[in-house]
Amino acid sequence: MTEASVPTGPTAPVADTPAARPATPLWLAITIAVAFGVFYAYDVWEAVGNLVGLNITAGELGIAMTGAGWALLIVGVAVPFLVFGSAFWLGRRRGPLAQVVLFLAGYALVQVLTADVSAYFALGGLDFS
Repeated sequence: MTEASVPTGPTAPVADTPAARPATPLWLAITIAVAFGVFYAYDVWEAVGNLVGLNITAGELGIAMTGAGWALLIVGVAVPFLVFGSAFWLGRRRGPLAQVVLFLAGYALVQVLTADVSAYFALGGLDFS
């Protein structure tokens, strides 16, 4: 080796780069996803209950639900799936704490949207006539 080929800077690899950090082990990532999946599944169950229950109630009252009402209830069913999938996708190569934070933030978002849907129907909805 000649003097020109000897590195002049630090030779130790930098361990703080994102590529050098190991991802969450598969078993831990699945455990985190399943644990939060139970909460998301409860929200899906609740949204399906709202969809069916409000449809039955509207039928008993002899009124028809509007298209906006149907769309809002269907979005209420789809949102937990979309948010869970997004949190899973964003956290797939991150550490366990980042995955938990993503799932928790997504669950908080789903709860806020569920409260908005409940408030919409509790206040009588919007009058488009």
